[in-house]
Amino acid sequence: MNAENSTHIEYADTQLAKLAGAIAEPARARMLCSLMDGRARTSTELAVVAEVSPSTASVHLSKLLEQHLVNVVAQGKHRYYQLASNEVAIALESLLLIAGLPKSRFVPNTPDRLRKARTCYDHMAGEVAVGVHDYLMQQAWIRPVDGEETAYELTSVGSKALEELGLDIATTRKARRRFACSCLDWSERTPHLGGALGAALLNLLINRSWLERDLDSRALALTAKGKREFQKVFAIKA
Repeated sequence: MNAENSTHIEYADTQLAKLAGAIAEPARARMLCSLMDGRARTSTELAVVAEVSPSTASVHLSKLLEQHLVNVVAQGKHRYYQLASNEVAIALESLLLIAGLPKSRFVPNTPDRLRKARTCYDHMAGEVAVGVHDYLMQQAWIRPVDGEETAYELTSVGSKALEELGLDIATTRKARRRFACSCLDWSERTPHLGGALGAALLNLLINRSWLERDLDSRALALTAKGKREFQKVFAIKA
């Protein structure tokens, strides 16, 4: 192993340890989990979530900023914190999966209102999201990209079907991020759809009044219209 490779590995190991340390503190972990609904929050709000004083919350947030887990946006007199990227949300979702105790048979213990449907940063997660993902795969609307782990491509059949549903595929492809990928669902232990396509689909379903956001959590509620349409379009009995 040459010196350059050795330095690179040592740097990666050190950075991983710092990142893990930033997440490991319980108050910071609670802050990060609360931001997985895709909403931005003030340090005061995050202090309440983390059950710490405002001054302690500021110290924790500085640590999360330092490790690029969150970013901050100034608006008027307020500073709002949010997850730094979709990749951070996916990593947290995966860690929540690992954090679960192993069982011989999987029995979800997630609260019903979150297990049914919730946000995973900017895309949909939960039982309904997994059902949509599985339907897209079964109907060959999406398929894995050869040689790219977790990446999906949209087939011509899928592109036509989603455009008929009202999704703007051309605009979605212009997003400066991964177009479509699998994201392992921590409550269902099987993938749901992430990436720009997953985010665009969630926005469409909310705009079509199939889903409604909960004001105080990342839960999503299916409307009466949504229950009918999910069964009609995606063969999901919700």
